[in-house]
Amino acid sequence: DSEAREMFYRDGVPAAGSTLTLPHLAETLTLIAEEGPSGFYEGKVAQAIVDTVGARGGRMTMEDLAGYEAVVREPVRGTFEGYDIVSMPPPSSGGVHLVQMLNILEGAPFAEYGLNSADMVHLMAEAARRAYADRAVYLGDPDFVDVPVAALTDKGYAETLRGEIDMAAATPSSEVNADRAKLPKESDETTHFSVIDGEGNAVPNTYTLNFSFGVGFAAEGTGVLLNNELDDFSAKPGVPNAYGLIGGDANAVEPRKRPLSSMTPTIVLRDGAPFLVTGTPGGSRIITTTLQLILNATVHGRDIMTATAAPRMHHQWYPDYIRIEEGFSPDTIRLLEEKGHEVRIQNAMGATQSILVGPDGTRYGATDPRRPDGLAAGE
Repeated sequence: DSEAREMFYRDGVPAAGSTLTLPHLAETLTLIAEEGPSGFYEGKVAQAIVDTVGARGGRMTMEDLAGYEAVVREPVRGTFEGYDIVSMPPPSSGGVHLVQMLNILEGAPFAEYGLNSADMVHLMAEAARRAYADRAVYLGDPDFVDVPVAALTDKGYAETLRGEIDMAAATPSSEVNADRAKLPKESDETTHFSVIDGEGNAVPNTYTLNFSFGVGFAAEGTGVLLNNELDDFSAKPGVPNAYGLIGGDANAVEPRKRPLSSMTPTIVLRDGAPFLVTGTPGGSRIITTTLQLILNATVHGRDIMTATAAPRMHHQWYPDYIRIEEGFSPDTIRLLEEKGHEVRIQNAMGATQSILVGPDGTRYGATDPRRPDGLAAGE
C-alpha cells in the first residue's frame, strides 16, 4: 500500500549501498523503549494498527491489542547421538518434529550411508513424511488443544515409526496417517539470527511476517508492517495452506489463539555446553533444513560452513514428493526414483545462521550462501 511503498520505495527500488531511513519506525521503537509493551499495545501505535486493519475490512479492537501477552513456555528437549537438543515448543511445531525426526534417525549407519546419499535422503524423507503427518493432526496452540509433546518426542514412539520404514521402497503418503493408538501414554519471509556472547550465553531467534512484506501494508505513521500469520492457521481442515501444509482441527482459527508455525530456533549441547546454535527461515522447510544442518555438523562431521552449504532435501507428507536443491548426484536421484520416490529439483531452501563451538572453545560462524545479505561476525 502507499504507506509501505513510502517506507521502502520512496525513490524507487533502493540501490545497493544506499541508506534506507524509516523515521516512523524509529519513533515507534523509541516509544517502546520508553514505555515498554504499552508503547505498542496501547496508545497511538495500537490505534493506528486498529484503524489500518479496520479500513481494509478486518476485525481488530484496542481491547484485542491491550489483552495480548507474550507467553514464556518450556522448550522442547531431546537427545541425539550423545548431544542434547533444546528447541522451540508449541505453538511452533519445529522443536517437536525436529526431536521426533532425530529420534527416528538415531542409530542409523550414518558413516555407511554418507552425506546426501540415496539411502540417507530416503531415510530423512521417510522420517519427515511421518513427522509432518503427525503435525497435521496433533499440533496447535497448547492453550486450546492438548498437544502430546512427550508422546511425539518419545524414543519408543520413534522406534515404532522407524519399524515402518522400508529402506528399499518409499512409503506412499496415502498409507501414512497419524494414529493415536501408536502414541505412548503421557505422564520465506522469516528471519533468523544466532548469538553467543562473551560469557557463553546462546540465543537462537526466529521471527516472521509470513510472506514478503507480510500482508503488504503498514499501520499509518508507525513504520510497522502487518503480518500474514492467519495463513498459518488451518482455514479448513484437510485443505493445504500457501506452503502446501495440511492442517486439522487442532490448528483451526479461534479468537485469541496463536497460529501453528514451523520455526525451529535450536541449541545443541555437548557435555552440557552450547555446541551448535542454529535456525533458519523457510516456511514448511524450516524443520527439515534445521534437521540437515544438525546432522551435517554432528554425525556427518562437517565443518559449519560445509554443513551449511551442502545441498538440501525436503519432504512434508503432502504433496508426496522429495524436493531437492541442485547439487545432488544424478545417481542419487536415480536410486531414489528406483525406490519409488518422485524427486523434483526446485529453488534453494532456507538461510541458516549458525555458530559452532569447537573443542578448544573457538566459535565458528556461518551465514548461508543461499541469501546474499547475511553476516557472520565475532570479536
